[in-house]
Amino acid sequence: MFLVIYASSYIEFLCFSPIYYKQNFQFKILIIFENIIHNSNGTSTELKQINVWIKAVLFFKDCLKPPINIQKFQEIMKIGFVCSKCFSSSQGINISDNSFSGEAILLDVHAFSYNELKAATNNFSSSNKIGEGGFGSVYKGKLRDGSNVAVKVLSIQSTQGDKEFMSEIASLTNITHHNLLRLYGGCINGPSRILVYEYMENNSLSYILLGGEKIKSKFNWDVRRQICLGIACGRTYIHEDVKPHIVHRDIKPSNIVLDKDFNPKISDFGLSKLFPEDITHVTTRVAGTLGYLAPEYAISGRLTRKSDVYSFGVLLLEIVSGKSAIDFDLELGEFFLVEKAWEMYKEDKLVHLVDSKLQLKNLEEAVRFLKIGLLCVQEKCSLRPHMSMANRMLSNEINIDCIAVNQPALLTNIMDVKIARRGSSSHHHHHSKPSEIRFLSFT
Repeated sequence: MFLVIYASSYIEFLCFSPIYYKQNFQFKILIIFENIIHNSNGTSTELKQINVWIKAVLFFKDCLKPPINIQKFQEIMKIGFVCSKCFSSSQGINISDNSFSGEAILLDVHAFSYNELKAATNNFSSSNKIGEGGFGSVYKGKLRDGSNVAVKVLSIQSTQGDKEFMSEIASLTNITHHNLLRLYGGCINGPSRILVYEYMENNSLSYILLGGEKIKSKFNWDVRRQICLGIACGRTYIHEDVKPHIVHRDIKPSNIVLDKDFNPKISDFGLSKLFPEDITHVTTRVAGTLGYLAPEYAISGRLTRKSDVYSFGVLLLEIVSGKSAIDFDLELGEFFLVEKAWEMYKEDKLVHLVDSKLQLKNLEEAVRFLKIGLLCVQEKCSLRPHMSMANRMLSNEINIDCIAVNQPALLTNIMDVKIARRGSSSHHHHHSKPSEIRFLSFT
C-alpha cells in the first residue's frame, strides 16, 4: 500500500505538517512532484497500471494530520491511496464500518463511524428527533467533544443512492458561505447513509411560520428582513459565484434553517443540479414542492436558475405575510398566496397582505419586499430578476418604484395544464401511460 502525494515542489510539501503513521499498518510513501512528472512539452507523463481510489476517510485522517490552512492544502496537494497489482499490501484496511465509494473525497470531509453517531443521538432516540421528510429523519446529536450536530439519516426507501449521497457530500463540503448550512461529513454503514450537519438552534423557518405565539413573537420585522436578505445572499452565491452553478430545486421554509441569532442558512442540497458553464438549462424529472414550483419547471421539466428565483419569490411572500404558500380555509376553501398577492397588487392593496402581527408603523419596506416577491414569480422567466438583482432590490440599491409587475404563474393554471395533458393523453393514446406532471414533495 502506497500513500501518493502530489505537490508542485518539495518546498511546498515541507510547508505542511508531517505525516503520522498508524502503527498497525505498514505502507510506503510515494511523493510525486509536478516539476518531475512534467516533460519538456509541458504535458504530464502517464502513470500506468495505477488505479487511484480515495477510500476510507476515517483511516485517512488517522494517517495524515491536516494543516490548519486546509483550503491551501487542497489547492496544492491531491492525496489518495494507490492500489494495483504492482503495489499491493498483504495487510488490508477494514473499512466495512465506514466505507465511502466514489471518485473523490476531499480532505475536509469527516467520516463518522456509525457507532459514534448512534451514541451521539442516544441510539437515534425519538426524543432526539428534530425533523422528518422525504429523505429521512433528522436527529440532534452531541459528539464526544461536546459539540452539537444535526444527524440526517437517509431512509432506505429514499431514491437517493450512493451517487447522490456522494454528490451531496462533495458539493456541500466544498461550498462555504455564512448563509449555507455547513456539512461536516457522513457515514455509510451497510444500507445506512447518514449526513452530519452543523446544528441550528432555532430549527427551520417553517417551524416559526407554523409555530405558536411564543416563537412568533420573536419573528419581528428586523428578523424577517434579516432572513430575507440572508437567503438572497446564499442563493446569489450558489447561483453566480460557485462554478459550476448550483440550482437547489426545492427552496421552501423547511429548507431554511436558523441559528441562535435567527441568521438563515439554506439546507438540503440533495436535489441540487450542477450546471457546467455552457449549459443554460436542463430537462429533468420534476422534483420539488407544490406551491414553490416554477411553471416552466412543473410543466416541462425545464430547469434554470430562474426556477429557483420563482421559489424564492414565493418564500418572500410567505415571510412578509406570515401565510403559507397553499392553505385551506373552511369558509374560503383553498388559498393560494401568489394569486392572493397578485389580486391585491392589481387593486393597489398590497399593504393589507403584510402580517398584522408585525404592528409596523411604517409598512413601506414590507410592501416593497412583497412587490419584489411578485417580480420573482412572474410567469415569463425572462422577466424575473437574477438573484443578484433581487438581492440588490431587497437592499434598496435598485429602485423598483417604476418597475411594473406582470402576470405571475398561477398554481391553478399549472394544475389545469396537468389535468388537460392527462385527459389528452388518455384520449389519443389508450395503451400508453398518461403524460402527467409528477409533483414530489421533499420536506
